[in-house]
Amino acid sequence: MKLKVGILGATGMVGQRFIQYLKNHPWFEIEGLMASSASAGKKYRDAAKWYLKEEIPEGISDMIVEEMDIKVAKEHDLDIVFSAIPAEIAKEIEENFAKEIPVFSNTSTYRMEDDIPLVVPEVNPEHLNLIEIQKKKRNWNGFIVTNPNCSTIGLVIPLKPVMDNFGIESVNVTTMQALSGAGYEGVPSMAILDNMVPFIKNEEEKMESESLKILGKFESAGIKFADFDVFASCNRIMVLDGHTEAAFVKTEKDFEIDEIKKVLRKFHGEPQKLKLPTAPENPIVVMEKDDRPQPRLDRDLGNGMIVSVGRIRKKNEKLLKFICLSHNTIRGAAGASVLNAELAYKKRLFV
Repeated sequence: MKLKVGILGATGMVGQRFIQYLKNHPWFEIEGLMASSASAGKKYRDAAKWYLKEEIPEGISDMIVEEMDIKVAKEHDLDIVFSAIPAEIAKEIEENFAKEIPVFSNTSTYRMEDDIPLVVPEVNPEHLNLIEIQKKKRNWNGFIVTNPNCSTIGLVIPLKPVMDNFGIESVNVTTMQALSGAGYEGVPSMAILDNMVPFIKNEEEKMESESLKILGKFESAGIKFADFDVFASCNRIMVLDGHTEAAFVKTEKDFEIDEIKKVLRKFHGEPQKLKLPTAPENPIVVMEKDDRPQPRLDRDLGNGMIVSVGRIRKKNEKLLKFICLSHNTIRGAAGASVLNAELAYKKRLFV
């Protein structure tokens, strides 16, 4: 029997990706769609401005959108919820659900709290050990697990094998981020046409702090952050989906380019070992062509769950340069939360 799941913020762009990734899931079944009071009471097709290429899945279109209230979860006997709600309202809403059932959140509100796991399953699955600490500390029956910011996740996946094999002294990264990361109405057309915006509010701070938590070590008292600096410069560009990042990594040990390519290609994590439904067979694809990766050509690899890495170069001793690309609303958002839930379920951390 499949687990019953609900989606908070089901009408938004990430909420739609949750629907896309859960519609035929072997373990999870959508039982509740929840959103703001403006959408509650309407059929989903009337409440959501659907932006995905495929049609609204059969069975979802006629579902009634409900209030984001724990009473709804109890009425539907939900086993877990996925959250794609704005950070400014997430504090109270996600807590109300987490007191009763597991919450897998794409929202930034709880990411950096000491007892909340911030997880990329291939990178730091052991951070799920924070769940036990969290439940005891907060006296919750459920818990919250978060996934990182959409730009952070595309960076830490290739950084992990580099760090494990060569060590890292510092990271500089410049991002070229897609419009969908700001939501459907996030960037006015007159602001982005024939333009690039060299500022995304709070984005650089998120990348610089979240990366160090994710790449840190789990200890009995919590997470010991990675001991190097991350410097980020984040830009919005006129691309629909797919965040591209130029990374400059100072390593502790010297390397050869072929060695870097080898460890990236060989990189696998628990999702691959456990054959989790949403996990790509290879989380990283190394591209050899000088002009790849490109968002339009490469963002959908592995159903949007692969990070493409190309233009791998050595500037001088211990200085690595590369370009990475990830799908921001899939690997960087809904797909990441679903993969977190799959890993937690496989580890029997709930139900």
